[in-house]
Amino acid sequence: MARKPKRDAETDPNTLAFQEAWGELAGHPLFEPMTTFDHPRPHATVEIVGTPLPALARVTAGGTITVSRTRRLDKDEWRWVLAHCLLHLGFDHLAPRAADDDAFRAAACLAVARFQRAVKLGREPDPLPDTLPSAEEDDLAARWRRRGVPPELAAAPDLDLSPYRFRPGHEPCWPDRFALGLSAAAVAGVEVAGGAREAVTGGPVRRQPWELAMSWFIGSYPLLGGVAAGFTLVAEGPLARAWGISIAAVSAEAGEIYVNPWRSLSEDEWRFVLAHELLHVALRHADRVGGRDPYLWNVACDYVINGWLMEMGVGVLPDDVLYDPSFAGASAEQVYDRIAGDLRRMRKLATLRGPGAGDMLGEPLPWAARRGGGVDVDEYCRRALLTGFAYHQSSGRGLLPSGLVAEIRVLEQPPVPWDVKLARWFDEFVPMVEPVRTYARPSRRQSATPDIPRPGRHRPEEAVRRSTFGVVVDTSGSMDGTLMGKALGAIASYATARDVPAARVVFCDAAAYDAGYLPVAGIAGRVRVRGRGGTVLQPAIDLLERAEDFPPGGPVLIITDGDCDVLRVRRPHAYLVPRGARLPFAPRGPVFSLR
Repeated sequence: MARKPKRDAETDPNTLAFQEAWGELAGHPLFEPMTTFDHPRPHATVEIVGTPLPALARVTAGGTITVSRTRRLDKDEWRWVLAHCLLHLGFDHLAPRAADDDAFRAAACLAVARFQRAVKLGREPDPLPDTLPSAEEDDLAARWRRRGVPPELAAAPDLDLSPYRFRPGHEPCWPDRFALGLSAAAVAGVEVAGGAREAVTGGPVRRQPWELAMSWFIGSYPLLGGVAAGFTLVAEGPLARAWGISIAAVSAEAGEIYVNPWRSLSEDEWRFVLAHELLHVALRHADRVGGRDPYLWNVACDYVINGWLMEMGVGVLPDDVLYDPSFAGASAEQVYDRIAGDLRRMRKLATLRGPGAGDMLGEPLPWAARRGGGVDVDEYCRRALLTGFAYHQSSGRGLLPSGLVAEIRVLEQPPVPWDVKLARWFDEFVPMVEPVRTYARPSRRQSATPDIPRPGRHRPEEAVRRSTFGVVVDTSGSMDGTLMGKALGAIASYATARDVPAARVVFCDAAAYDAGYLPVAGIAGRVRVRGRGGTVLQPAIDLLERAEDFPPGGPVLIITDGDCDVLRVRRPHAYLVPRGARLPFAPRGPVFSLR
């Protein structure tokens, strides 16, 4: 029979795993001072032998670690074995001692194993108990000399405690070198957390200028640091090209700022760009567009923000970015009114995204769901900007433009909820029937003091004209049933509070369906929705305005999703729409956005 060829040590998987494990440990900041040659001090070395050893490895006071090729371990297990030996040196377990016995060896191995579990250096080849004693080595050794070492914690003889002679001045001082490694590992961990390097064992990585600019806001500019901490920076060239992003854009919905990594800007220019996008989301510019042209509104906001940043000295204004000193001190609404008269020229201007495209991505958002931590985007931006503004003022970091301060101050008062606005509308157009007081009907509280006459409170029994209103409900296929339920429920509750007996309800899509006067309690319950065709609401408005049994001054509430025709209403009216929806015309009545 042919003899099987002997496996080459260089291609032996066990040897390769051992070499990879030692290479990783030797480059680790924790062990690098112990494994790097530093003349005239000796350094830790490894050797692999073919004869079996009683333990997984053996280490001497001179730093020589010996392992046997007969032990078959994977790379993580070899990491644990080699790190175990290096930690024995760092913990000074091989220093000459009066007591050299099995109790001390077991206590020393236990202390090293506890440290390895804490810093996760490799995987234990022979798993130890889940819970290890927390006493120091000397205390454990003294206790185990009296009571004996527990069998599950008995250690193999991996410490070679035989005397080792060094030349004078050539002592390795392993604990001191291990202390240097601990300091270097701590610094590397901080650099990883701060983004200066990708891993503890890797070298420093060159951070991109936009990453440095983002870190500057989080660490050095409190006004926008809180807002910046909640947004992710996305720098992908193909994505920027696909979305037509020339420099940068922001999406409040995704919580991301998109930058074009192919644009060559300095760190100071990236600071300006990122501050621009952060102010867009912090001041909720995308949701303040209303009935304006979205792109022109974006341009107006850009002019205002860039003027603020130039005044504050944040970064450097990049080339070809919108800036006009004549708009200084103007609000975004005022700038919009000034530029809206020259649409042809303004549409050729370029935002940070590019010509003809706004850098605020997405439509105004409903934010019915909560973001992480139970805080929606409005609440998060308001809290972050107000907190940053307070830190900016308390730390004396300089004055801010008056326009920016005014907009931040507005954020201190959260917007009034839509149902409160609706209640105020009812107060104005649907008055309550107030009870009267008269001595003809004494008060019930008079029985306690019959000698003091007090008037009673009652509503007159004579015929009075009661308040009512009309409701036009969009029942097209695009209309959400949840929206109708919220709107009708709010209308019914406020009508009940004002003693409105009934309301005139008209359902409309392609045609108007008159439901007549419905009790307000019935409005809050189930109503039969007819239609579900297209969206033409003007016939319903005309029906109410021409109805003989509907008061000439009766107000009208219009519930729609905004996907409707242009309406002409000649009496007091209001619109209830989903938040973020836009009407295709400039409404004359108030618009309540439902959450």
